[in-house]
Amino acid sequence: MTFGPTLHSPVVSTQWLADYLGADKLVVLDTTVLSHPLADGSTGYLSGRDADVATGHVPEARFVDVIDALSDPDGAYPFTRPSAERFADAIGALGVDNTTTVVVYDSLVGQWAARVWWLFRAFGYDRVAVLDGGLTKWRAEERPLDIGHPAEPAIPSTFVLSGGERPELWVDKGYVEAVVRGEIEATLVCATPPREFSGEDVTRERAGHIPGSISIPAASLVDGETNALASDAELQHILEPTRVSAPHRPIVIYCGGGIAAAATALALTLLGERRVALYDGSLNEWAADPAAELVVTR
Repeated sequence: MTFGPTLHSPVVSTQWLADYLGADKLVVLDTTVLSHPLADGSTGYLSGRDADVATGHVPEARFVDVIDALSDPDGAYPFTRPSAERFADAIGALGVDNTTTVVVYDSLVGQWAARVWWLFRAFGYDRVAVLDGGLTKWRAEERPLDIGHPAEPAIPSTFVLSGGERPELWVDKGYVEAVVRGEIEATLVCATPPREFSGEDVTRERAGHIPGSISIPAASLVDGETNALASDAELQHILEPTRVSAPHRPIVIYCGGGIAAAATALALTLLGERRVALYDGSLNEWAADPAAELVVTR
């Protein structure tokens, strides 16, 4: 049985991808989702499928629709994680099977790629890595680009989940409520921008953050120009607050809808942290409950 290129990290460099581009059993997925403000102050989302048609995308990249294909259509909130069956069907349709190495990227700061990487990991498939810096770094280095629509797989594949799902990578609202009440020891990390954390910017029903949370914005983990992750030493410094008070506690990360939180989860995993979980409903769910406390510090 032939497998794709071997991965040694959840992140690969642009040079690694350039070296292996075109290799057998390697699939590159563009995961981009674009956001736009709505009239009520909330945020709307659009597929990024056509975003780079004119300006280019990584050669041979295929597009995966995070909004529809990799979310639960019956979920109460946007981007609710899909069922195992829905995920497997969507990934197989992209030509990915259980011998494929997958590299995911987006054209933003990496949060969408990290979300798709987290989904793969939670469903027990580890032959997946995020392209460090995504399309921004790839383009800045003047690497080759394909113009036009992303590639479609010639033949869909069968992607089988082998039963190695990791439910511990997710927590629900009840778990977070227990943390807030002090019944469960865990560190809550909010990955929203600072002004959302403080409550200065209101993007959902109610503003603020979950009581007891640490603010570590996902955008603080990357270089502002290249979108590449900070160095390991810099990440250690930025993420140190998650370890100072209780180094052995589980770390629960949330944001608006479980997307930016995945970027923080990626950085922690890269540093060797394994007790990390995402609150999938995040503030979309928490803020919708008038009884759920939010802290405003503006």
